[in-house]
Order: sequence, then structure tokens, then C-alpha cells
Amino acid sequence: MSEAQDISSKLWGMANELRGTMDAGEYRNYILGFMFYRYLSEKQEEYFTDNDILEAEDGKSINEVYREEATGDDLEDYLEEIAGSLGYAIAPEDTWTTLMGKIHDSKATAEDFQNMFDHFEENAKLNESAKQDFGGVFSDINLNNSRLGNNLATRTKTLIATAKMVNEFKYYDEEGHDILGDVYEYLIKQFASNSGKKAGEFYTPHEVSKVLAKLVAANLDMGQETFSIYDPTMGSGSLLLTVRDEIPNGHKKGRVNFFGQELNTTTYNLARMNLMMHGVDYDNMTLKNADTLEQDWPDGLDKDGVDHPHFFDAVVANPPYSQNWDAAAGKMKDPRFKDYGALAPKSKADYAFLLHGLYHLEEDGTMAIVLPHGVLFRGAGEGKIRKALLEKGQIDAIIGMPAGLFYSTGIPTIVMVLKKHRDNRDVLFIDASKGFEKAKNQNILRDEDIDKIIETYKKREDVDKYAHLATMDEIKENEYNLNIPRYVDTFEEEPPIDIVALSKEMQETDKQIAESEAEFLSLVDNLAVTEETKATIDAIKAVFKHD
Repeated sequence: MSEAQDISSKLWGMANELRGTMDAGEYRNYILGFMFYRYLSEKQEEYFTDNDILEAEDGKSINEVYREEATGDDLEDYLEEIAGSLGYAIAPEDTWTTLMGKIHDSKATAEDFQNMFDHFEENAKLNESAKQDFGGVFSDINLNNSRLGNNLATRTKTLIATAKMVNEFKYYDEEGHDILGDVYEYLIKQFASNSGKKAGEFYTPHEVSKVLAKLVAANLDMGQETFSIYDPTMGSGSLLLTVRDEIPNGHKKGRVNFFGQELNTTTYNLARMNLMMHGVDYDNMTLKNADTLEQDWPDGLDKDGVDHPHFFDAVVANPPYSQNWDAAAGKMKDPRFKDYGALAPKSKADYAFLLHGLYHLEEDGTMAIVLPHGVLFRGAGEGKIRKALLEKGQIDAIIGMPAGLFYSTGIPTIVMVLKKHRDNRDVLFIDASKGFEKAKNQNILRDEDIDKIIETYKKREDVDKYAHLATMDEIKENEYNLNIPRYVDTFEEEPPIDIVALSKEMQETDKQIAESEAEFLSLVDNLAVTEETKATIDAIKAVFKHD
């Protein structure tokens, strides 16, 4: 087990003890929020050292020097300078080190926690361009939640215990590698697995994310200087980060620009934390808390008057399946939907999410989206949209995934790969539904399963009982129905039956049965017969005579 896994496992165990009766999804906000605050506070101390602003002296720590220097009128100057560089600023009395000192001296109060978050929110306004990235990021930490404790003293005790737990582990392993992102991702996964259907709101299993990431990265021009990635239903942001991992030097600052939109405010906050805890600079991420289908975005100037790129090198998405949406007739004028002859039905927004993402794709970009199988064959408006996509050559591949991969649903899903412009109109069908490892609570894609999908996608050739490259003529013959079994025949023929061998086997079985019956009746004959057992013995013999 790696050091990150070991730390994560211990943290998870401690978290379960501390949360008591609180729902796992609710306690998540506290432990992950505290981890993020500690990260920001320690990053600020690194900023002091790296830029020679402050240094430890005379046995005093950086934090002690900061508390001495940043006082009175100088405090505002310090905070403005810090915010100008980092996008946020933490006052000396609110640093994580100061808080842990108070806890160590048994002087920490509930007010210290409240001030810590209140002051952070106030200071987030000091940098106008970063306000959207840091403002309200801790809004889900409710310090008055009765499930933390039924009185102030009990709640304070729980908060202190949580802070001590978060403070116990190092953010770097023995080799100096940053393991914070790995720990954070592990905890998000654990909270997802304990949140049932709610997990689908914020987490795509890492193995599924890898499939999407590798699919879109397969067609990227790795020689270009920067890349832009967009997830219109970003959840915790893990899918965006997985795409970055497939790009050479993707962790280098400025190499990848992240764009994402999320409707759920709590999940949006989680995504902001997750990206930054994985080393993404706030300058390289543009995230928005809004309804993707109702508010087309990015669509113009941002808060600084800069025009956002409308289109992205890669688009990835795992939207909520068959979601309700406002399919008002006026939306047919929306540039995202107007060229496809119909709107997605009100009770099934799957194609609305797809068309939104496709609209924001670069001309030579690639999109990968997880969808339910119904989009392949349902008729009415969805049938019209599907036909238009096919005739435009925008559906590149369809991959049938195993059932039980997601926390939120056990249904099998597909991954659809799309491009805006292709010379061909063929579609690659892959049936990967049988490639998985069965685990206790859900099925898991193994590395070999993922590799087989990606290699097949890249080669774009028929593979017996696994993949088929269908021509447009075949698709037309099937009336634009894209149900995978119409194109990939996975039927396994039963081996021929050897009649002679079967007859001999049946004769041998009959012989063994007769011998067993005779042996059993012999035992019955040797039983002592009494008035009580006579009727039972006669009944047993009658059964065998009848047979």
C-alpha cells in the first residue's frame, strides 16, 4: 500500500468515528473543507518564503513572524499583496498554524472557527479577478449544525477533533512528492461510495474517467502549447483532472486551462477545492455554478471583460441520465440545438447535454460523453437528432460499457465519441460490456479492459464479437437505430452434442441410480420393524416400486 493510500485509509476510519450520526455526504463538507483550508494556509506560508517576503528568524516560525509584522495598518497592505498574487489572503490570527496552536493550548473556541471562514470570505473580495474562484468556497461548512452536537460545547469538541485529524498527516511523502491530491481524491471516492444514489451528483468512477480521458486525448495534437478542457456537468471536477493526466506535461502551470459548469452549489464548491488541491492555479480554471441547459456558457465576456473561448480542444461529460428539462419551443432558436431538427424530450435531456457539449467543441476537437443506451434507439425527437448527427458525420464511435460501474445506478451505459467534422460517415461500435472485474459493491474496469477499448478505438477495425466499423449504408438499413447488438454479434454458438457419448453417460447414470436404490432398500429391509415404523417403511418401498 502506498503512503497516500495508507494515510487515506486512516483518515477515512477516523472520519467515520468522528461523524457519529451525521450522513457521510454531509460530513464530507467538514473534512474536505478543513483539508482545503489547511492547504491554502500552508501555501500562503510557502509564498512568504519563496518570495523572500518573510522568513523564520531567532527561533520564530514564519507564522510567528507574520503575526508580529502584519499588524495595524500594515495588515491591510499584507492582505492586499497576498491576495494579488494568490487570489486569496489569510490574516495572521486565522492561519491554520494559529488555529492548531490554540487547540494545542486548549484555547480554541467555536468563534475561532467562525472567524476563520468569515474573514476568508471578506478577504476573497480583495482580488476582483479571483473572487469567483474563492468566494463562498466554504459556504457548506455549517458550524451550527445540530448533528455536530446538541450544544455549543459538543459542536466545538467535534470541530476541534476534525481539525486535529486533518492536521495529523503530511501533504508530502518521504520522497517529497505531493500526495495531497491523491488523498483528497480517495476521500471523495469513499464519500461517494457511502452516499448511494446521491454519489452520481458529484463523482464519476476513476476508471470510467480514464476511458473518457484517453478517448479525447487520442486525437489531440500533443505538440500544441496549451489545451482547453470543458466539462458542462463537472461534479467534483475529477474528470477534468483525469484528462489533464493524459496530456504530456499536463501538470505544468498554464499548459491546460480548465472550464466547467455545475448546478449543485455544494458540488461546485467541491470541484473548486479539488482542482486547486491537485495543483491547478486559479488563473487556469474558469468554473461556474449554474444550469448548463438553461444558461449556455461560456458565451461572452468574463468578469474582467475578457472574451472566453467558446470552443474547447476536448469536451467530456457524465451528465445525469434522462433528466427533466425545460424543452420550450423557443429553444429551437438556440444555436446549440437549432440545426438538429428537434429538441430532446422534456423527460429525457440526454441529447440536450450532448448537443450543448458538441456546440462548444473546437472544429478539430473530440468529445466523449456517458449516456444511457436509450439514446441509441429511442424515436420521436431523439430519433431526428440522432439521424442529423449521423448525417453530419458527427458520431465517431459508440462503446457499450459494463453494468454496475457507477454508484448512482446499476444500469449499463455507453460512451459516445463525437467530432464536429469528419470526412467519413462510418461509426465504430465496441461492445465492452463483458470486460470488467466483479467487486463487492460495483463492477470495476481493469487496466487491460481500458487498454483494449482504447487500442480498438485507435485501430478502427473489426474485432470478432467485440467491435465493428459500420458503414452509413448499414446504419441506414437499420433505420438509424444504433443499438449495439445490431452491429456487433456477440452470440456464442453452443458446442455440438455428441449423441453417442451422451447416451453412454445416461446409461451409466441409470446404472448408478439402480445400484443406489438397491443398496438403500437393503438397508431399509434390515431395519427393526415396529408398529410405528412399519407404515413409513412400506411408504418408502412403495415410492421406489412406483419409480
